[in-house]
Amino acid sequence: MIFSRASSDNAALTGALLMICAAMCFAAMAVLIRYVTRDVHPFEASFFRNLFGLLPMLPWLFANGLGGLKTERFKLHFLRGVLGFGAMSCLFTALALSPAAQVIAINFTLPILTTVLAAIIVRETVRARRWSAVAIGFVGAMVIIRPFGQEFETGAILALVATLFMACAMTTVKMLSRTESANAIVTWMGLTMTPLSLIPALIYWQTPTVWQLFVLLLIAVTGTGGQQLLVRAYRTADQSYVMIFDFLRLPFVAALAFIMFGEVVDLWTWAGAALIIGSALYIARREAVLAKRNKTAQRLPTTAPADPQSIPATKIDRASSFEADDATQQQTDKKPDA
Repeated sequence: MIFSRASSDNAALTGALLMICAAMCFAAMAVLIRYVTRDVHPFEASFFRNLFGLLPMLPWLFANGLGGLKTERFKLHFLRGVLGFGAMSCLFTALALSPAAQVIAINFTLPILTTVLAAIIVRETVRARRWSAVAIGFVGAMVIIRPFGQEFETGAILALVATLFMACAMTTVKMLSRTESANAIVTWMGLTMTPLSLIPALIYWQTPTVWQLFVLLLIAVTGTGGQQLLVRAYRTADQSYVMIFDFLRLPFVAALAFIMFGEVVDLWTWAGAALIIGSALYIARREAVLAKRNKTAQRLPTTAPADPQSIPATKIDRASSFEADDATQQQTDKKPDA
């Protein structure tokens, strides 16, 4: 019992550390995007992000050949690539226009929008309490964007649109994962998004310098590294637990943006982020509770009457039966003759 508890504690600690490292990678990526898009157009930066991100999948592609990409769901793969392209283009443009912390805070609405899409597209059951959390998260996003009573914030709106694209892309990934391997999904994504992002990049093309190429490579490395750490964190510990540490992205981004650009996060952004994070954590917690409840229900024995003829006797059952027969025989032998 003690060893089991220690093992559980170690898994939780490892999962938390992995998620913190992932949050640091994603924070660095966001700040680097904001840095490089001051001189490189966001569409061009998006193209290099996809191109460099595809490189780690080439060894798998060479090892498996074109057979590894064989699929009967090409249309859904293509749709996932289009949605990913839209998300990345909007996100890179939002980071070029608005403070990084504001964009990341709005990006935290991802689980909220995913819940809405799951109810609409996948037909998942979403009850009143989760809908209440969705509503609170939406209010938080409106607090950050503040679309009324001030100048229109294009970057904030694009950040929300990027998050909507991400939620749609995640829904398609859920559908693809039923029949496709993870490597195939990621490779198809890169093969689709790279040429798609090249088309608008050529319109605003400006040959990057060596330093800009290095920064773009760092963006791809931090993005891919963050994804790898994220997956491992989810595998190591409970998702609803490690998700808490993902929200450290906001203070990480705020600190890096202040150091590099002198950006200060206003009170409205912190307030809206608090509402979004609270609602996202509640949704994650509810999903974990429901999953645990369903798992427990599957383990419970059935209440239907058992059919003795359908249950084979075990060795213990047979032994007990023989002992009972012997005891009965002994009592019979001890009785006096009538």
